[in-house]
Amino acid sequence: MILDSVQKTATAVAGAAALLLVLAGCTGGSATSSSTPVDGGTLVYASGDAEPTCLDPHVGGNYPQALLSSQYIEELTALDDGKPVPALAKSWTTSDDGTTLTFTLRDDVTFTDGTPFDAAAVVANIEHVQDPATASSTGYLALQSITKATATDDHTVTLTLSRPDSALLESFSQPWVGMESPKALQRSQETNCDSPVGTGPFEVTAWKHGDRVTLQKNSDYWGATAPRLDGITWRFLPDSTSRYAALQSGQVDVIDNAQPDQLKAASAKGSIRDLDAPRPGASNRLELNSGHGVFRDEAVRKAFIAGAEIDPGIKSLFLGTAKRSYSVLSSVEPYGYSDKSLFGYSPTKAKQLLDNAGWKVGSDGIREKDGQQLTVTFPVSTNQSVPAERSLFQQIQASEKAVGFKVVLKELDLSSWYAALAANQYDVVSAPYTKVGADVLRILYDSASITPAPSGYFANLAQLDDPELDDLLQRAAQTSDTSERGDLYERAQKIILDSGTVLPLYDQQNHFLVRSSVHGVQTTAVSTPWFGTAWIDR
Repeated sequence: MILDSVQKTATAVAGAAALLLVLAGCTGGSATSSSTPVDGGTLVYASGDAEPTCLDPHVGGNYPQALLSSQYIEELTALDDGKPVPALAKSWTTSDDGTTLTFTLRDDVTFTDGTPFDAAAVVANIEHVQDPATASSTGYLALQSITKATATDDHTVTLTLSRPDSALLESFSQPWVGMESPKALQRSQETNCDSPVGTGPFEVTAWKHGDRVTLQKNSDYWGATAPRLDGITWRFLPDSTSRYAALQSGQVDVIDNAQPDQLKAASAKGSIRDLDAPRPGASNRLELNSGHGVFRDEAVRKAFIAGAEIDPGIKSLFLGTAKRSYSVLSSVEPYGYSDKSLFGYSPTKAKQLLDNAGWKVGSDGIREKDGQQLTVTFPVSTNQSVPAERSLFQQIQASEKAVGFKVVLKELDLSSWYAALAANQYDVVSAPYTKVGADVLRILYDSASITPAPSGYFANLAQLDDPELDDLLQRAAQTSDTSERGDLYERAQKIILDSGTVLPLYDQQNHFLVRSSVHGVQTTAVSTPWFGTAWIDR
């Protein structure tokens, strides 16, 4: 039995940053359970995502870091039904011209190393994210509008902005800009990567690289409800079969990156629940590199899109656990715009476009022009793409071959994948990007995002360079009028979809399987599980 109740009021869960969803105590079959919270026990979490290279989410800024750091780092704001509400910040005001944001902070919060959470700590964190030496990407891009952070008094911070930023309060609900102890930040990056210090319900006590991270409860947690678990053992189990077997046997309590067949099997069991938590921000999509190689030609891009057979693969490989998307935004984003008519499978159309573009069929079926084969390089992150998705890419590879494309799939680990993108060694790529709110469109498709962040990562992997689009995205980021934002974002998405640089697939797959003995699990603004109110009924 699955019982998911939406948490409507963020303040109802004391001490939680951006908590939206509660998995209430519930079991099926003949199992016995109590909905009364109990204290004690260690929760074992098994991740199939990439092991972070750094536990400080300011550094880089990917989803595996968010999964872990949500347990020990908290944010200035939370989200309630998609709208920013207080968390570590009690309140805020924005100047009439939108270029000054002032936070009033809680005065009853302490980091787990004993350092008080105050205005100086917030300033230190913003400066840490923006420091090129930190090599932040996600956090750095989220805070680009801030030109100066000032501690006005002990618990008041004033942010000076280069422009009005309607998405900034949403951005502050993300772990990649979460609050860390300024004392801990003064340590070397290597030390802070191993043991970052936050204000959350748990703290990092050990990291055995390649195996596990150990977390213990923060006995002095500032929230009204102290953590019930004694701690969390966060294991790294990349093999999906082993991960699911460990869940079934009770060796672990929660797993991520659950595979479609496992989700279907779990739905028939009373002992395991499926937490489906679609990520905010972008949909899972293919980006076609318009700044490099054969995809500089719009006709060739649109031929690739027409030649991609997707729907049968989604149906057969994902077993009903994924729904086709025709939008660049996640289904949880209210400003999302879809256009199914642009993404129909039509090998006839693909062949005609390639014929008109001068690509002739060669002896092996691959098209040629000026002595060059129609080859596209497609690096795939094995850490971010589940086996079903990689099989889908192989099916797309086959359908593209039928119209004359030679698609070269290169399966890479996460660090090698990032390196390939940074070196512009790709023609098409599946690049999940999680950020709260439609402002993710500006990060992904404004021409300024072709310039790399300090980490070396650049977010505009489509390398879309359109002044009209830039203008729409910048205007949307600066207006607080919801109707005007909606209109601007719709117009922007029409340009993106019409450009032939994006092929939407489905929402970023974000399924967690939870044993029915685990209760009180909640999710954050970026759809990571949060165990601050969880308990285990053994």
